[in-house]
Amino acid sequence: MLQLRRNWHGLATGAAAIGALLVIAPVKAQADTLSEVLERGMLRCAVIEASPGFSSIDANGRRYGFDIDNCRTVAAAVLGDADAIEYVPINPNTAFTTLQSGGVDVFPGGATWTFLRDASLGLDYTGVYLYAGQGFVVRRASGVSRIADLEGATVCVAQGTTNEQNLADYFRARRMKYSIVTFADVERGLNAYLSDRCDAFTTEIFSLAGRVVALRNPGEHVILGEVISREPFSGLVRQGDPRWRDIVFWAFNSRLAAEEFGLTAANVADVRAMTEDAEIRRFLGVEGGFGEKLGLRGDWAYQIVVQVGNYGEVFARHFEPLGLQRGLNALWSEGGLMIAMPYR
Repeated sequence: MLQLRRNWHGLATGAAAIGALLVIAPVKAQADTLSEVLERGMLRCAVIEASPGFSSIDANGRRYGFDIDNCRTVAAAVLGDADAIEYVPINPNTAFTTLQSGGVDVFPGGATWTFLRDASLGLDYTGVYLYAGQGFVVRRASGVSRIADLEGATVCVAQGTTNEQNLADYFRARRMKYSIVTFADVERGLNAYLSDRCDAFTTEIFSLAGRVVALRNPGEHVILGEVISREPFSGLVRQGDPRWRDIVFWAFNSRLAAEEFGLTAANVADVRAMTEDAEIRRFLGVEGGFGEKLGLRGDWAYQIVVQVGNYGEVFARHFEPLGLQRGLNALWSEGGLMIAMPYR
């Protein structure tokens, strides 16, 4: 059993932080986000910064990551230009209010689809784009090899996230004692763990893997093999604008469909010129007028594939370098949960 460490005072509990978000009265949704984006010529996209695998900035100031490609997917569909984006940095405590207030058009990353969020925030989810779970990192020298070994431990976690409530629910259900130390964001929580203020740090497993790989001495830490939650990630838009919700949903769906069709950024132009497959022709805007039904150009899905890539390409680009496998995020035909809605 680990020795109980001193708790740090003045930090809100997970339940209180999450509850504070849920009681915020949602503002009235703007009537026509699509028209506003087209008039502006730019998509305003919320991103959580410094999240390896999801959202990072390279030495040249260029943004990259899975969430960044989510933004680029919507911009390619709506504006025909995947880089026509104004990125708006947010954190877990400002993400929902920024979207509610109209500060951004879409928050495409890192929001677990939960009942209370769906029913209480005045926001709409736009389809699951990533299945994850919450994990723990500990020091290899601690001898901890499973979550049960964290009895009596102090755990660092980001405040106002589902991770905070998952932690409380999991330990309570198993009558395990622990102390919690909460921080404004994941980065501060991880730094506290590295400063020996807690025995373990917990967050979503994809984000955790990216951060551990980037540590100065990653071999001194180990990510436990268990997860304590299901985290279906989905983009969010404001309620009251069903066409915009449909656009974001089908934009994300198009990357999955492209992978099912065998379309890649490299071959999609040739396939579009030659294919006789009716569904692929509708998908790529050769026939059927599907883009017009969303208020978009006929080649909206083609632009996603040629500028951003299919789902597998995006996953491989950002997560495989971190040692992460597709798992549940594989296509249904390969044993995963990912399935594209049909274009007919």
